[in-house]
Amino acid sequence: MPDEECLFCAIAAGERPGHVVFSDDVGAAFLDVRPVFKGHVLVVPRAHVETLTDLPVPLVGPFFERVRAVAGAVERGLEAGGTFVAMNNRISQSVPHLHAHVVPRNRKDGLRGFFWPRTKYDDAAEAESYARRVREALDGSLPSDG
Repeated sequence: MPDEECLFCAIAAGERPGHVVFSDDVGAAFLDVRPVFKGHVLVVPRAHVETLTDLPVPLVGPFFERVRAVAGAVERGLEAGGTFVAMNNRISQSVPHLHAHVVPRNRKDGLRGFFWPRTKYDDAAEAESYARRVREALDGSLPSDG
């Protein structure tokens, strides 16, 4: 169930603004407002759970199918050399709602270790252009059962 106080639940429900890449009954994906690199997407389960160990076992597979699809779409849509996929559980988790970071990567992009420098979009139009490119690259790659 969504948590009325949770920012990620509100974005997934369309009650708060966000540059949404996809949304279905399993989860949602939207741009991180403080991206490591432009095009950094957060994938969240629709159910409000705080950590990976709180995610009900029947949702683990469907959730990670969406993470997998977004990782591919980020690479294709942004012409990235690869992606960095990560999640925090409690420590360093700025919003207490499970989320997988899908960060576009390229060789010599400067990301080293676990220091995550942050950037920002010039404006909402630039952010939406990144979301659109990932959204278009997702076409047909998400499971149809969700």
